[in-house]
Amino acid sequence: MTSDRPVGPLIENWTVPPRPDMAPLRGRYASLEAMDADQHAALLFRAFQGHDWVWDYMPVGPFASSAQFHKWMRGAAAGDDPLFYVIEDRDTGQLGGFASLMRIKPEGGSIEVGFIAMAPQLQRTRAATEALYLMMAWAFRAGYRRFEWKCDALNGPSRRAAQRLGFSFEGIFRQATVVKGRNRDTAWFAVIDKEWPALSEAFDIWLSPGNFDETGTQREPLSDLTKLVRVASDPLFD
Repeated sequence: MTSDRPVGPLIENWTVPPRPDMAPLRGRYASLEAMDADQHAALLFRAFQGHDWVWDYMPVGPFASSAQFHKWMRGAAAGDDPLFYVIEDRDTGQLGGFASLMRIKPEGGSIEVGFIAMAPQLQRTRAATEALYLMMAWAFRAGYRRFEWKCDALNGPSRRAAQRLGFSFEGIFRQATVVKGRNRDTAWFAVIDKEWPALSEAFDIWLSPGNFDETGTQREPLSDLTKLVRVASDPLFD
């Protein structure tokens, strides 16, 4: 090895993390449990009903019937990657969406949150934010080094959500795939382990009950806290 052929540093005191065990995750505002079609399909179908736009950037949906949705969910829940959680808003006691841990690569220390669908009743709530925080916290606690977020580059709300949550923009993969017969360029974002302590502190501040008034309105925006941690911003919002 010579100085003109550099290699990455050795990683010390790191062991390969486990795959997700899908144990329930519980926070102040959100509860997550492993997806089960018989328990959750009918409730989630009702939450999504009449909101077909939720599926615009998803590889599945919209679903014409509860039976069709149940069939998809049964197959999704039986797989080992992605691994799906359903999300309950503890303020209302209602299921409002799902999200998954996917592209799980313990040997490389990377994992992705994706395949996220939230009904309008869950969107822009404390529960929605905390649900994604809980999944991220599990990954870094388990020993993963990298937590990824990828989305259709045309999906502005998803890109904005990634940035708000503290993910750093890493670029656009052109013609990355084909979804429902259409080209998809994919925007990449990630948080890495050395950023997590500061980002976790930002979430703790934002999720604190004292950060919300009596109507539930935030006092300090999460984006103001996480921008101090991000190493790169999405040019879509510059």
